[in-house]
Amino acid sequence: MSILMFPLFATGNTLPRPLADYADPAGGSVWDIIANRIQAEPFNAVATGIFVLAILHTFAAARFQHWAHEVNAAHLKSLGRRQRTRDHNLDGRPDPVSFKGQVLHFLGEVEAIFGLWVIALLAAMVAFHGLGTAVDYLSHRVNFTEPMFVFVIMALAGTRPVLRFAERCLALLAGIGGHTVQAWWLSLLIVAPLLGSFITEPAAMTIAALLLSKHVYARGPSPRLAYATLGLLFVNVSVGGTLTHFAAPPVLMVAAPWSWTTPFMFTHIGWKAAVAIVVSTAIFYLGLRNELNVLSRKPGTGHNASSADDNEPIPAWITLIHILFMAFCVAAAHYPPLFMGAFLFFLAFSQATAHHQNRLELKAPLLVGFFLAGLVVHGGLQGWWIEPVLKSLDETSLFVGATVLTAFNDNAAITYLATLVPDFTDSMKYAVVTGAVTGGGLTVIANAPNPAGQSILQKHFADGIKPLYLFLGALIPTLIGSAAFLLFR
Repeated sequence: MSILMFPLFATGNTLPRPLADYADPAGGSVWDIIANRIQAEPFNAVATGIFVLAILHTFAAARFQHWAHEVNAAHLKSLGRRQRTRDHNLDGRPDPVSFKGQVLHFLGEVEAIFGLWVIALLAAMVAFHGLGTAVDYLSHRVNFTEPMFVFVIMALAGTRPVLRFAERCLALLAGIGGHTVQAWWLSLLIVAPLLGSFITEPAAMTIAALLLSKHVYARGPSPRLAYATLGLLFVNVSVGGTLTHFAAPPVLMVAAPWSWTTPFMFTHIGWKAAVAIVVSTAIFYLGLRNELNVLSRKPGTGHNASSADDNEPIPAWITLIHILFMAFCVAAAHYPPLFMGAFLFFLAFSQATAHHQNRLELKAPLLVGFFLAGLVVHGGLQGWWIEPVLKSLDETSLFVGATVLTAFNDNAAITYLATLVPDFTDSMKYAVVTGAVTGGGLTVIANAPNPAGQSILQKHFADGIKPLYLFLGALIPTLIGSAAFLLFR
């Protein structure tokens, strides 16, 4: 029996309100339409206001992390000066953990921020429309397939057999350059993002980030090199998934409604994306080659020290089964019961072959899945203003608008809303999709795989990844991608 049958959960208004239900003023400007929709549904303004606060919170995450380090350091220092205080635990021993520091650390976890603000969003939804509407929205109006899939594919891609296989394949290319830091850097920033068109962008991001962590970041790059590499990675992965119609979330949203196939994607968008990736990476390499040369003389230390069994051979049949699990999950990416069921079988297989596995790390995939789940909850209520903005733009403005809007909302949400706009010409469809993928590296929330990359690499940034520096690192490849898509359209 559905819980919605009980009076406590009785549904009031359905959210989000269907866009066709708004009586928009004929011939009105975008601002007239937005004002009218706020008047018709005041909760729209509240939901968007909470979303903006969540975005601003992500920009302040590094500051919260810094405060947490300061508070914890002061707390540990104070323990050396006192025997017993109110902070003692039940055994009478000083508590080495500062509660205030832990709270600040949690508020600085980027992956937790949108989930935290979902609490405020649901409280506002209950206040405006009742508990039933909030339950209905989470249960029936929000699609959590993408967060679940990203969790599964990230966990699979991070396993020792898959990572070892990917590393050996990419090592063939890095071997052309003598397996130097420069060779690994070029291979991981050109080839791995293009693989996202076949193994999905989340898997490509996970593999690229893990190998960059091992071969580049573990050597202690300068902040300039670290942020430039991160920004380039995010942009390249975002555009690198456009060679096919099934691997990049923003493309997937439009493929069926607009009948875009893999041949169409490659001939109209994919080859331009490949050109942009090669040009961007080459330009960055020329600008960073001195720092990469210095980095190549440093030993790998810290976060990626090899374990004793890292060099032990893994039977080919175990690697093959891992790859088959990944292939099945990619093929079943739109069917949660199938890929979640396969993942449960994989957990059993992983346990049975534990002597050939590293410890299965689920913390990062869970945090990334939580991040994306929070994002889709917020993003599902933003169509009321994004749709009229998209409708009001010409082709070039639409490209720029989609690029900018993507920085503040997942690019898949932008392209999905574009499918709801009637009378979109082919050139306008091209503009909104290419704009959305081009802007996919400007912020962590711009593209679904970005949180996976941040989760893996943030340990190499002392105070966490700062959004402004990430934006600056991604700006040049974003402009190069824009030039490629606009000049060759």
